[in-house]
Amino acid sequence: MLPSTSAFASKIAIIIDDIGYRQSDKAVLTLPANITLSILPHTPLGKTLASQAYQQGNEILVHLPMQALNGKAIGQGGLTNTMSESEFKTQVSEAIASVPHASGANNHMGSLLTQLKQPMRWVMEALQQQDIYFIDSRTTKFTQAGAVAQSVGIPLLNREIFLDNDKSRAGLERQFQQAIKLAKSKKQIVVIAHPYPETIAFLTNNLSRLDNENIQLVHASELLPQPTVATVASKFQLLQNRN
Repeated sequence: MLPSTSAFASKIAIIIDDIGYRQSDKAVLTLPANITLSILPHTPLGKTLASQAYQQGNEILVHLPMQALNGKAIGQGGLTNTMSESEFKTQVSEAIASVPHASGANNHMGSLLTQLKQPMRWVMEALQQQDIYFIDSRTTKFTQAGAVAQSVGIPLLNREIFLDNDKSRAGLERQFQQAIKLAKSKKQIVVIAHPYPETIAFLTNNLSRLDNENIQLVHASELLPQPTVATVASKFQLLQNRN
Protein backbone atom coordinates (compact mmCIF):
# COMPACT_ATOMS: atom_id res chain seq x y z
CA MET A 1 0.00 0.00 0.00
CA LEU A 2 1.35 3.42 -0.89
CA PRO A 3 1.80 5.86 2.00
CA SER A 4 -0.96 8.43 2.21
CA THR A 5 -0.05 11.93 1.13
CA SER A 6 -0.66 14.95 3.31
CA ALA A 7 -3.78 16.97 2.67
CA PHE A 8 -1.56 20.04 2.92
CA ALA A 9 0.64 21.24 0.06
CA SER A 10 3.02 23.22 2.28
CA LYS A 11 4.25 23.43 5.86
CA ILE A 12 5.17 26.35 8.07
CA ALA A 13 6.83 26.37 11.49
CA ILE A 14 6.27 29.47 13.63
CA ILE A 15 8.73 29.95 16.47
CA ILE A 16 8.04 32.38 19.29
CA ASP A 17 11.36 33.22 20.92
CA ASP A 18 12.76 35.67 23.52
CA ILE A 19 10.60 33.95 26.16
CA GLY A 20 11.38 33.89 29.86
CA TYR A 21 11.73 37.31 31.45
CA ARG A 22 8.33 39.05 31.30
CA GLN A 23 5.12 38.04 33.02
CA SER A 24 3.35 38.83 29.74
CA ASP A 25 5.29 35.95 28.14
CA LYS A 26 2.82 33.57 29.79
CA ALA A 27 0.36 34.50 27.05
CA VAL A 28 2.25 32.19 24.68
CA LEU A 29 0.49 29.32 26.43
CA THR A 30 -2.78 30.45 24.80
CA LEU A 31 -1.40 29.71 21.33
CA PRO A 32 -1.93 26.33 19.63
CA ALA A 33 0.24 23.37 20.60
CA ASN A 34 1.82 23.22 17.15
CA ILE A 35 3.55 26.57 17.74
CA THR A 36 7.23 26.11 18.68
CA LEU A 37 8.49 28.04 21.71
CA SER A 38 12.13 29.09 22.17
CA ILE A 39 13.05 29.98 25.74
CA LEU A 40 16.00 32.01 26.97
CA PRO A 41 18.22 30.18 29.46
CA HIS A 42 18.42 31.00 33.17
CA THR A 43 15.32 33.21 33.10
CA PRO A 44 12.79 33.68 35.94
CA LEU A 45 9.93 32.08 34.00
CA GLY A 46 11.88 29.77 31.69
CA LYS A 47 11.62 26.44 33.48
CA THR A 48 7.95 26.87 34.37
CA LEU A 49 6.87 28.00 30.90
CA ALA A 50 8.92 25.27 29.20
CA SER A 51 7.31 22.58 31.36
CA GLN A 52 3.78 23.92 31.00
CA ALA A 53 4.09 24.40 27.25
CA TYR A 54 5.62 20.96 26.78
CA GLN A 55 2.80 19.35 28.73
CA GLN A 56 0.25 20.90 26.37
CA GLY A 57 2.18 19.70 23.32
CA ASN A 58 4.38 22.58 22.21
CA GLU A 59 7.89 21.84 21.01
CA ILE A 60 10.56 23.56 23.12
CA LEU A 61 13.81 25.13 21.94
CA VAL A 62 16.60 26.79 23.92
CA HIS A 63 17.23 30.34 22.71
CA LEU A 64 21.01 30.71 22.97
CA PRO A 65 22.12 34.33 23.60
CA MET A 66 25.02 35.31 21.35
CA GLN A 67 27.15 38.43 21.02
CA ALA A 68 25.76 41.12 18.71
CA LEU A 69 27.53 43.75 16.63
CA ASN A 70 25.71 46.55 18.45
CA GLY A 71 27.19 45.51 21.81
CA LYS A 72 23.75 45.10 23.33
CA ALA A 73 23.58 43.13 26.58
CA ILE A 74 22.77 39.48 25.86
CA GLY A 75 21.80 38.28 29.32
CA GLN A 76 22.80 35.34 31.47
CA GLY A 77 24.25 32.42 29.56
CA GLY A 78 25.48 34.67 26.77
CA LEU A 79 28.19 33.47 24.38
CA THR A 80 30.95 35.89 23.34
CA ASN A 81 34.12 35.87 21.26
CA THR A 82 36.30 36.25 24.38
CA MET A 83 35.39 32.81 25.76
CA SER A 84 37.52 29.69 25.56
CA GLU A 85 36.33 26.42 24.08
CA SER A 86 35.67 24.91 27.50
CA GLU A 87 33.77 28.03 28.63
CA PHE A 88 31.69 27.92 25.45
CA LYS A 89 30.74 24.29 25.78
CA THR A 90 29.98 24.57 29.49
CA GLN A 91 27.81 27.62 28.84
CA VAL A 92 25.84 25.84 26.11
CA SER A 93 25.34 22.71 28.26
CA GLU A 94 24.15 24.77 31.21
CA ALA A 95 21.78 26.72 28.95
CA ILE A 96 20.23 23.48 27.69
CA ALA A 97 19.91 22.16 31.24
CA SER A 98 18.05 25.32 32.28
CA VAL A 99 15.31 24.80 29.66
CA PRO A 100 13.45 21.53 30.29
CA HIS A 101 12.47 19.37 27.29
CA ALA A 102 14.48 21.33 24.70
CA SER A 103 14.92 19.34 21.49
CA GLY A 104 16.45 22.15 19.43
CA ALA A 105 18.19 25.51 19.70
CA ASN A 106 18.28 28.82 17.87
CA ASN A 107 20.40 31.91 18.35
CA HIS A 108 19.27 35.02 20.22
CA MET A 109 20.89 38.01 18.50
CA GLY A 110 24.40 36.87 17.45
CA SER A 111 25.06 39.21 14.54
CA LEU A 112 28.74 39.22 15.57
CA LEU A 113 29.25 35.73 16.94
CA THR A 114 27.49 33.80 14.19
CA GLN A 115 30.00 35.23 11.69
CA LEU A 116 32.86 33.44 13.49
CA LYS A 117 33.53 29.86 12.46
CA GLN A 118 35.48 28.64 15.49
CA PRO A 119 32.97 29.72 18.17
CA MET A 120 30.16 28.32 16.02
CA ARG A 121 31.97 24.99 15.81
CA TRP A 122 32.17 24.87 19.60
CA VAL A 123 28.45 25.60 19.84
CA MET A 124 27.58 22.88 17.36
CA GLU A 125 29.83 20.30 19.03
CA ALA A 126 28.14 21.05 22.35
CA LEU A 127 24.69 20.67 20.76
CA GLN A 128 25.74 17.44 19.09
CA GLN A 129 26.63 15.95 22.47
CA GLN A 130 23.00 16.32 23.54
CA ASP A 131 21.25 15.50 20.25
CA ILE A 132 20.03 19.07 19.86
CA TYR A 133 19.31 20.36 16.34
CA PHE A 134 19.93 23.98 15.32
CA ILE A 135 17.90 26.74 13.69
CA ASP A 136 19.90 29.67 12.37
CA SER A 137 17.89 32.80 13.18
CA ARG A 138 19.99 34.56 10.52
CA THR A 139 20.46 37.86 12.33
CA THR A 140 23.20 38.72 9.81
CA LYS A 141 23.55 37.88 6.14
CA PHE A 142 27.17 36.94 6.90
CA THR A 143 26.24 34.12 9.28
CA GLN A 144 28.47 31.05 9.32
CA ALA A 145 26.29 29.17 11.79
CA GLY A 146 24.41 27.11 9.23
CA ALA A 147 27.50 26.10 7.26
CA VAL A 148 29.32 25.07 10.44
CA ALA A 149 26.29 23.12 11.69
CA GLN A 150 26.22 21.18 8.43
CA SER A 151 29.96 20.49 8.59
CA VAL A 152 29.61 19.11 12.13
CA GLY A 153 26.56 17.06 11.16
CA ILE A 154 23.97 18.99 13.18
CA PRO A 155 20.45 18.89 11.69
CA LEU A 156 19.77 22.42 10.47
CA LEU A 157 16.93 24.77 9.61
CA ASN A 158 17.09 28.44 8.61
CA ARG A 159 14.75 31.28 9.44
CA GLU A 160 13.15 32.76 6.34
CA ILE A 161 10.90 35.47 7.81
CA PHE A 162 10.70 37.62 10.93
CA LEU A 163 7.00 38.21 11.47
CA ASP A 164 7.00 41.18 13.82
CA ASN A 165 9.91 43.55 13.29
CA ASP A 166 7.01 45.95 12.68
CA LYS A 167 4.34 45.23 15.33
CA SER A 168 1.65 47.33 13.68
CA ARG A 169 -1.40 45.55 12.30
CA ALA A 170 -0.34 46.47 8.79
CA GLY A 171 3.23 45.31 9.40
CA LEU A 172 2.13 41.95 10.81
CA GLU A 173 -0.32 41.44 7.95
CA ARG A 174 2.33 42.25 5.36
CA GLN A 175 4.77 39.69 6.80
CA PHE A 176 2.05 37.07 7.26
CA GLN A 177 1.08 37.38 3.62
CA GLN A 178 4.74 37.10 2.65
CA ALA A 179 5.03 33.94 4.79
CA ILE A 180 2.05 32.40 3.02
CA LYS A 181 3.51 33.26 -0.39
CA LEU A 182 6.93 31.87 0.51
CA ALA A 183 5.51 28.69 2.06
CA LYS A 184 3.64 27.98 -1.16
CA SER A 185 6.73 28.47 -3.31
CA LYS A 186 9.28 26.71 -1.05
CA LYS A 187 6.87 24.10 0.38
CA GLN A 188 8.24 24.57 3.89
CA ILE A 189 9.53 27.60 5.81
CA VAL A 190 10.51 28.77 9.30
CA VAL A 191 9.04 32.00 10.67
CA ILE A 192 10.27 33.64 13.87
CA ALA A 193 8.14 35.94 15.99
CA HIS A 194 8.19 37.29 19.54
CA PRO A 195 5.84 37.24 22.53
CA TYR A 196 4.54 40.76 21.99
CA PRO A 197 0.85 41.20 22.87
CA GLU A 198 0.28 42.47 19.33
CA THR A 199 1.87 39.36 17.81
CA ILE A 200 -0.02 36.92 20.01
CA ALA A 201 -3.33 38.66 19.25
CA PHE A 202 -2.57 38.64 15.52
CA LEU A 203 -1.69 34.95 15.49
CA THR A 204 -4.72 34.04 17.57
CA ASN A 205 -6.96 35.75 15.04
CA ASN A 206 -5.19 34.69 11.84
CA LEU A 207 -3.63 31.23 12.13
CA SER A 208 -6.83 29.67 10.80
CA ARG A 209 -6.05 31.32 7.47
CA LEU A 210 -3.22 28.84 6.95
CA ASP A 211 -5.65 25.95 6.57
CA ASN A 212 -7.55 27.95 3.97
CA GLU A 213 -4.28 28.39 2.06
CA ASN A 214 -3.52 24.65 2.21
CA ILE A 215 -0.59 25.27 4.58
CA GLN A 216 -0.03 23.10 7.65
CA LEU A 217 1.30 24.65 10.88
CA VAL A 218 3.88 22.22 12.33
CA HIS A 219 6.57 21.99 14.98
CA ALA A 220 9.94 23.15 13.71
CA SER A 221 11.44 19.66 13.96
CA GLU A 222 8.88 18.39 11.44
CA LEU A 223 10.71 20.38 8.75
CA LEU A 224 13.99 18.52 9.31
CA PRO A 225 15.08 15.78 6.88
CA GLN A 226 12.95 12.68 7.41
CA PRO A 227 15.44 10.44 9.33
CA THR A 228 16.04 13.33 11.73
CA VAL A 229 12.32 13.97 12.13
CA ALA A 230 11.89 10.37 13.26
CA THR A 231 14.74 10.69 15.77
CA VAL A 232 13.41 13.94 17.24
CA ALA A 233 9.87 12.55 17.34
CA SER A 234 11.08 9.50 19.26
CA LYS A 235 12.91 11.73 21.72
CA PHE A 236 9.80 13.91 22.10
CA GLN A 237 7.63 10.85 22.77
CA LEU A 238 10.14 9.46 25.27
CA LEU A 239 10.11 12.71 27.20
CA GLN A 240 6.30 12.77 27.12
CA ASN A 241 6.13 9.25 28.52
CA ARG A 242 8.36 10.22 31.44
CA ASN A 243 5.96 12.95 32.51
